[in-house]
Amino acid sequence: MSASAVVPTSAAPEHPQEDEGLRWRTALASSPTVRLAGRRILIAIPVMWGVTFLSAILMNLLPGDAASALLGANATPLEVHQLSIKLHLNEPFLLRYWHWLVGVLHGNLGASLQNGQSVGQILGQHLPITLELVVLSSIVMLVISVPLALLCARRPGGILDRITMVLSMGFLSVPQFVLGLLFVLVFAVIWRVFPALGYTSITQSLGENLRDMTLPALTIALPSAGFYVRLLRADLLEQMQSEDYVVTARAKGLGTWHILTRHAFRNSLIGFITILGLNVATLFAYTVIVEEIFGLPGIGYQLLTGIGNRDAPLVQGIVLVFAGVVVLANLITDVLYGVIDPRIRYGRAAL
Repeated sequence: MSASAVVPTSAAPEHPQEDEGLRWRTALASSPTVRLAGRRILIAIPVMWGVTFLSAILMNLLPGDAASALLGANATPLEVHQLSIKLHLNEPFLLRYWHWLVGVLHGNLGASLQNGQSVGQILGQHLPITLELVVLSSIVMLVISVPLALLCARRPGGILDRITMVLSMGFLSVPQFVLGLLFVLVFAVIWRVFPALGYTSITQSLGENLRDMTLPALTIALPSAGFYVRLLRADLLEQMQSEDYVVTARAKGLGTWHILTRHAFRNSLIGFITILGLNVATLFAYTVIVEEIFGLPGIGYQLLTGIGNRDAPLVQGIVLVFAGVVVLANLITDVLYGVIDPRIRYGRAAL
């Protein structure tokens, strides 16, 4: 009597796509970078709320009101009162802010008091101009500061080093609005190389766009480059004079330029990138002044217009976006630490 033996076989998973998705979710949940991003986002929520609440308080404390600012000095008290009711300015401050905050939580930044246009649409039209200005300024600043810092650190006390230190101190000493007006006088009025005012979008003409953005970008980039070249030069010199790995590299016969670019510069990048991330807010603050000088229709110009018109929804929306960009920049900075130096890992205790 013989019985046929049944050999169990491994069955294929019924839902392989679900298993694959589960593995991806598990991997993401266990990733230190994802956990870091989650913690940063959680921290950013009260920070961004605090920034908007503070901006709303400051707007409320400004003398005058939006109705009077929009109607002008010739408006009668009755007209001002009617417009205040229409714009809900007669409501208590906390109630107005609460309505705005509830709208933000539902993805609605409100409407401008000046023309009734959606704040989201205003940001969509004007924010790309400001972002382009910040990106161009950062590129120019890095192209100037990094090579100059390396060259100065290679031969400290040399002619190039002395000239660079004098120029960097000069650009740091000149206020942003003075430098911008000086550029307009020299390059737009006297030499007529660049336009003094106006903006051409990239979609219309890339060449005209870069021509219009050159002077504004230089106005922001040169003082920043003066700061960063001094910062990076000082850190590179400290690395070259006090670190043991430099002595070891010299004993192996490596040249000064090789040690600077391959070793010292990489070790200095951590502090350099940290300052870059922290100064993103400063760059956006510079755009408010520069856009006013050069007539750029960016979000900084809209911010000044909103403050002048006591347009609280517009100002609060712009401040919220600025805060979000700064938080994102600092998150990218934290992630770059691990890319530059693989020894840096974000454990459970990291914040």
